[in-house]
Amino acid sequence: MDQQKVDMFILANGENLPEQKIPFVREKLLTMDDSKWAALSTIQFKSPLTALLLSIFLGGYGVDRFYIGDTGMGVGKLLTCGGLGVWAIIDWFLISGATKEKNYNKLQAYLY
Repeated sequence: MDQQKVDMFILANGENLPEQKIPFVREKLLTMDDSKWAALSTIQFKSPLTALLLSIFLGGYGVDRFYIGDTGMGVGKLLTCGGLGVWAIIDWFLISGATKEKNYNKLQAYLY
């Protein structure tokens, strides 16, 4: 794949992916077949900032976990009122990383 396309993809989506995995993503994109580019450019990543804001304001109801696709954890937080608030507060620190990991896992499906 063209270096310029890869750089533009990383520039546009790098904030939604784990920082330590960006070099691996770049390497995979450079070796990827051009026929997969159309599918790759349609991926909708979840925003870590949106997940954090949802966690701060609605985390006790599990909305942040539902947003990133962790339905089981979302239901758990909903039923326990965010673990009586403790789980909700802990997620303020964890939700951005979890969102980036979910985005990375979604991207991996296209890279292989």
